Amino acid sequence: MEQVDQKKSLSQQLHDKASKISIGYDIEAHDKHYALLFLGPSLLILSVFVFYPMIKTVWMSFFLTNSLGKPTVFVGLQNYIDLFTSSAYLNSMKATFIYVLFVSILTIVLGLLLAQTASSKLKGIGFFRTAFSSTMGVSVSVAAIFWLFIFNPSVGLVNKIAEFLHLPVVNWLTQPGWAMFAIIVSTVWMNLGFTFLILFGALQSVPVTLYEAARIAGVSKRYQFFKITIPMISPTLFFAAIITLIDAFKSFGLIDMMTAGGPNNTTNLLVYRIYQDAFLNGNYALASTESVVLAIIIAVFTLIQFKFLEKKVTY
Repeated sequence: MEQVDQKKSLSQQLHDKASKISIGYDIEAHDKHYALLFLGPSLLILSVFVFYPMIKTVWMSFFLTNSLGKPTVFVGLQNYIDLFTSSAYLNSMKATFIYVLFVSILTIVLGLLLAQTASSKLKGIGFFRTAFSSTMGVSVSVAAIFWLFIFNPSVGLVNKIAEFLHLPVVNWLTQPGWAMFAIIVSTVWMNLGFTFLILFGALQSVPVTLYEAARIAGVSKRYQFFKITIPMISPTLFFAAIITLIDAFKSFGLIDMMTAGGPNNTTNLLVYRIYQDAFLNGNYALASTESVVLAIIIAVFTLIQFKFLEKKVTY
């Protein structure tokens, strides 16, 4: 009888375990259905507006297209060969690299300096915190109008100051060298609010006790900045560097409204060249090729940042 009872008990335990496993499988399957239900709309939108256009762009880069953008003749890699043998495109790439380099560095450095200044306990510092972050509420069109007025050769503020100081007056947006400078300054000003805000938030999270211990030890402000502040906010700095780089490569609005790629194509950056070739010249195949190349360039620079900058990040 005892053996019979033990067998019944064992079979009951096996049955209970099997029931629990089946219930677990049911719950897991149920969770998968819920996951698909919630992710479905997002995946649908991404498929229509991101994945399909991306695949179609890559596909069109291997063809010639008509004025309606329909592929006509398969040419393989010929579009890419034509692109990299074009002096105009290579000049645009060079201008883009110069623009991205200065915009990225200046935005991060100035944003960090402003955030450090705004972290000081000074009278009226709240006003400056608001002023430093105010560019986040300014649209691209308003910013372009503002800087067009600032750089106006006749009534612009910059040239008025130059006249007052008896310095030469410059046609900022019509001289090749100065046009790039004007665009870089405008873009840095436009991006500075966001960079300042996230770096300021990072500085507020640094424990005050670290600075108090450093002051007791007689450590200088410069040493505190480079040995305490920078390591503690390095994850945010890394994030800001990635975002700033990608945004700089995608800059369009200010260039379109202030210089339209001129003068002499000195500010005709890669994104603006894509716009010109696609919507002004009707060469959709070339524009698709340029889009693919730009996506690869952004991916490569982002990977380089991850490889070298992430090593400096302290988590």
